[in-house]
Formats: sequence, C-alpha cells, structure tokens
Amino acid sequence: MTETITASLLVDRLTEAELQRARAVENVLPTLREAAQIADSSGSFYTDHIQTLSAAGLLGLVVPEVYGGMGGGLRDLAGACFAMGTACPSTALAYFFHCSTASRGLLGLEAIEAGLFTDDEARIVRAFAEKLLCKMGREGKWLANFASESTKTSKSAITINTTATKADGGWLLNGVKSFGCATGVADEYLVTAVLDGVPNADGLALFFVPRAAPGVSVRTAWDAIGMRATANNGIVLQDVFVPDDEALTLEGAFVRMMQMSRGSFVGNQMAATAIYVGAAQAVYNYALSYLTSVKFGDTGQAIAESPLHQQLIGEMTTELESAYLWIRRQLELESCEPPLLPKERVVQQWRMAKGSACEHAFQVAVIALKACGTSNTNNSGVIARGLRDLSMGLVQAFPAERGRLMVAESVVKAQMQADFSVLGANS
Repeated sequence: MTETITASLLVDRLTEAELQRARAVENVLPTLREAAQIADSSGSFYTDHIQTLSAAGLLGLVVPEVYGGMGGGLRDLAGACFAMGTACPSTALAYFFHCSTASRGLLGLEAIEAGLFTDDEARIVRAFAEKLLCKMGREGKWLANFASESTKTSKSAITINTTATKADGGWLLNGVKSFGCATGVADEYLVTAVLDGVPNADGLALFFVPRAAPGVSVRTAWDAIGMRATANNGIVLQDVFVPDDEALTLEGAFVRMMQMSRGSFVGNQMAATAIYVGAAQAVYNYALSYLTSVKFGDTGQAIAESPLHQQLIGEMTTELESAYLWIRRQLELESCEPPLLPKERVVQQWRMAKGSACEHAFQVAVIALKACGTSNTNNSGVIARGLRDLSMGLVQAFPAERGRLMVAESVVKAQMQADFSVLGANS
C-alpha cells in the first residue's frame, strides 16, 4: 500500500528526515479535519488542537534539536502549513504564526555567524534567541507572533506604533496589535514594538508578554468571513511591564537579524501562503469527487462528463497548478543551497508570488462553486468554507496589486539606470 504524505504534493524530493517530520504532520490531519466545520461555525479556536500538535512534537517543528525541537527548516514548515491547510486552514494559519516566531531566534543566530554583531552585542542577541527557541522546543510553549497593527502608511503595509518606554528593570509597552492569531490561547505573545525616542527601524525591538500579564486585554471579537477559528482578535497593551531579560532591545539588532532572511523581510512568510494552496487543493479534491460521483437523472452519466463541467474542471485544474507553480518556485528560491538568485531577485519574486498564488487559489474555489452548483452552497460545506477561507488571501497586508506595483517600480528604475549608463558611455 502506497504511503500518503500530503506535504509531498508541494515539496519535492523529501529527504528521509523531512519525511519523518512530514509523517508527524500527516498523523494529526484527521483530527484537524474532523473539527474544521465546528471550529468554523463557532468562529472559535479549537483549543484541543494545542494538545494534538504538542503531543506530536510539532510546536518545535522548526526549532533545532539542540533546543529541544524537531530540527526542521523552511521546506518542513511550508509542507506542514500546506498539509494542515488541506484539513483546517484556520488551525494552519494559527500554527504558522506560532512557528514564525522561531525566525526571530534563528535569524539572530545566523546574523551572529555572519559577523553582523560585535562580541558584546552577540552575547545579548544569542541569549534572547536561545531563550525563544527553548520556549518553543524544550518548554513546548505556544507563542503568538504579534507584529502587525491596523495602522498603515502609504509606503508600508505594516507600521509599528506600539511603543516601549524604559522603566526600572524593564520596559512599559503601550499599543494595539491587530493581527497575529491565538489571542487568549497562546502561552506567551512575542510583541514587536518600537523603542521610545528611536524614530527609525533601528528602534524595532522584541518582547515576551505572558498571556495573562497585567495590562494585556483582548480587542473586539473577530467575526471574519473566513479563517474564523484563528483567535485573531488582537491585543491591547496598556503599561505592560516586561523585564529586561525578556526582551531584545539592542538598537539596530532587529534590522540586522532580518538581513539574513532569504525572501520576505521577516523570513518564512511563504509558508503562510502555502496554506491557501492547501485549502485550494482540498476544495479541488472535493469538487472532483462530487462531480464524478453524482449523476444526471436523465442520462445516468456523471456530471463531470458534460462539456460544460469538463471546461470548468479544466479551468479549475489550471488555476490550481498555477498556484503551485508560484509557491514551489518561491520555496526553491528561499531554501536551495547554494542560492539560485541574489536576495534582491528572490524578494522581487516573493512580491509577485504571494498575491498571485492566493489569487489562483481563490479562483479554484470560485470555479468549484460554479461547477458543483446550489447543492454545495451550505455554509458548513467544503466549497463554501473553502471559498470564504480563500477570500482572506485577497485582503492580506501585501495583496497582489501591491506586489506587482513594487516589482514594476524596481524594474523601471533598473531599466532607467541602465539606459542612463549607456547614454553616458555613448556621450
């Protein structure tokens, strides 16, 4: 009997170690899938999943073994998020945000190895990075990554307004975090704030905030169209005290750490987009099964045999494969050794890939709805849930339109510089 490994649909040529970790993910999928409809209809995070994922060791999936984790990398995270996306996209997204906190430790260690810090600075960064990774690995804590805020500017998808003011023995945090998942669920929140008095990116700093810390409260309940079971209410911080040893406040450290990212500014973001491709695959599987099993009453033929439905199936297949192509290429660019392209090209590709993959994934659900008809419009059904969940990929902080605009600006700028240099040479 052939072994089923969902992650292998996205990640090519799994190594034996990756396969072992993918099996751990595969084992939890039935549990996640079974609760998906309940979680969606209630709009609440299914808290039993924390124990399910913890027991499987998956809270430390991308944490090095030396810190108590499973030792996985970006390929493992992308495969896990994709596979969970086929079962319960809400849980997959909340899980991604937990795993994304690891980048704040891993990139810090990489930056030390790259010589971006002095010896004294390196000791500070290493202490924070190892504390973070041990929390996820040895201690098995669920961490919620709170960076995003509702405030946007014309030049940035995310603007940090939360401030950190120095106090005796620590820092006082004040601000509102609007996105990050696992509000009221995670053991601790990893909060990004800006140091009071440091006006640029050098002031970005990281703080561990216990879920029940004094001054922490939950924003208004989140009642979104899709991804409803992520506990994405957000948090309000009012004079929340964080001790010095629970923070990384070295000026410029955050920016230097993020220089080690291969793609997006904070690293590993492509794994979140893999969730949408997984959700689209689940919708596709259901639609194809429905269309090939349900028959016309007059002819006895499967609905899928009609020319109209075959046209729709062809369109749906094309959209799904297009989503795969974008995300597989990005995964290759961010994980292969040696690197295939310089970082600026990888970032440019990411700006196109993120929104494009989500748009193609959403179209899979749109076409599936057309093909499967009114019998599949019940909100608790696979297609309706998938359509709502996949719509969330269209309204993220970095939609396709923003990515294409930024790519066009960089392409035009590069071309104009090239033209100018040629003109200068000819002159």
